[in-house]
Amino acid sequence: MEKKIISIINQKGGVGKTTTVINLAAGLSMKGKKILVIDLDPQGNATTGLGLSNTTNSDKTIYNVLNGNKKILEVIQPTKFANLNLITSNVDLSGLEVETAGDSRRAFKLKDELTSILNDSRASYDYILIDCPPSLSLLTIMALVASDALVVPLQTEFFALEGLTQLMKTIERIKSNLNPLLEIRGILLTMFDKRNKLSNQVELEARNYFKDKVYSTAVPRNVRLSEAPSHGIPVLLYDNKCPGSKAYFKFTDEFLEQDKQVESAA
Repeated sequence: MEKKIISIINQKGGVGKTTTVINLAAGLSMKGKKILVIDLDPQGNATTGLGLSNTTNSDKTIYNVLNGNKKILEVIQPTKFANLNLITSNVDLSGLEVETAGDSRRAFKLKDELTSILNDSRASYDYILIDCPPSLSLLTIMALVASDALVVPLQTEFFALEGLTQLMKTIERIKSNLNPLLEIRGILLTMFDKRNKLSNQVELEARNYFKDKVYSTAVPRNVRLSEAPSHGIPVLLYDNKCPGSKAYFKFTDEFLEQDKQVESAA
């Protein structure tokens, strides 16, 4: 079984999760892969970053799927980018935890819905990428239960690895109770500054600890990366020559290479 459903996850905010989702999705779609992005963050930044609206007047959102009002195939929307579809999010999603408190199977809701996509021949996606909220909340648990694998963006700053240990504990708990096949696909160093001693130190520690799970690509701090979302387009299209774009193109290749290796080993 291919590892199709991938969550981009780190419970710390501001580490480059959404930027990674948007640009990995764009990079893969530019290579002809069919991609579905699910914005699972109530802030809805992946939604606006891909050019759709995160206002609360639409019922075509992931919130309406998870609260049982819609089927997942009804809320998939095209973006203006070829091969790239999106399920949007907005602030309504932040109420889900309270609203579903009585539902004992709520942790499986996203998984159940995604199974219907995987079984539907009309919706043949190469990858489904989930942008998780910056917390270890119900939404994150839903994503972990539904995912085959995880990509963890790691900001190269002080305390970055301390935050990871908490995430690892959560992943282990999910594996032992709810999703035994979950694995970490890779760790992506973000906001990297090669002139900064701390950046280099965090990189060294991460590579020592996680070995080959750390991607060789490190995404640099880059103004263009932070400008692109306000224009509603991935940086790969906003400025394809900037250092941020070059890094995400390289990361996309590395990401695809992982599946080639798995196929050739099989």
